[in-house]
Amino acid sequence: MTGETNSKPAGRSPAFYGGLLAASVATISGLRLSDAIDSTTGFILFAGAMLLMIPLARAMTRKQRNCGTISPAIATYTKGIMITSFAYIVGLGIAVSMNNRMELTGITAFLIALLPVIPILGMVYVMGKYLIDEKDEYLRHRAMIANVVGLGAVLSIGSFWGFLETFEIVPHVPGWWSVPIWAIGMGFAQGWMSLRDRTPAEDEA
Repeated sequence: MTGETNSKPAGRSPAFYGGLLAASVATISGLRLSDAIDSTTGFILFAGAMLLMIPLARAMTRKQRNCGTISPAIATYTKGIMITSFAYIVGLGIAVSMNNRMELTGITAFLIALLPVIPILGMVYVMGKYLIDEKDEYLRHRAMIANVVGLGAVLSIGSFWGFLETFEIVPHVPGWWSVPIWAIGMGFAQGWMSLRDRTPAEDEA
């Protein structure tokens, strides 16, 4: 009985935290687009929602460890993405707050705009390094599929919204939303592949 209990993964699944994150971002977006909240409140709520990435990353690592699909490259990748993601949130918050409170121009505006961009470049570096360092072809394939799905979400949603803006059906949305959309797309892809690859033994657990 004790052996059976210990064999089960503790804590909630990555799908739970991924769904909670997606629902939070969707709710905040709806409130912001309907002008129910201002940009500052929207950012604070968005930053709070991004904290769900911590339990999400832990749940994914725990699940990968239980399934035997974790590798040293994945562990390094997870840490790198967490660090760059938080740097992005902090940089974005500083940039948006300063823009709302000050009249930024010239080189100052350029440097402030770089605050969230540099962490994005860090994310790209971490992902590229992972694809180079990962020796397991299956895990590398999963990562590439997740990235393609995330990119597809950005291209399709961004283009569709852009056309709606052109037709003056919806309000303008800042371009920095492409990063959260990409991350959510990747998360959905990872969740779908994990669900697809579940074994009968895991379903019974």
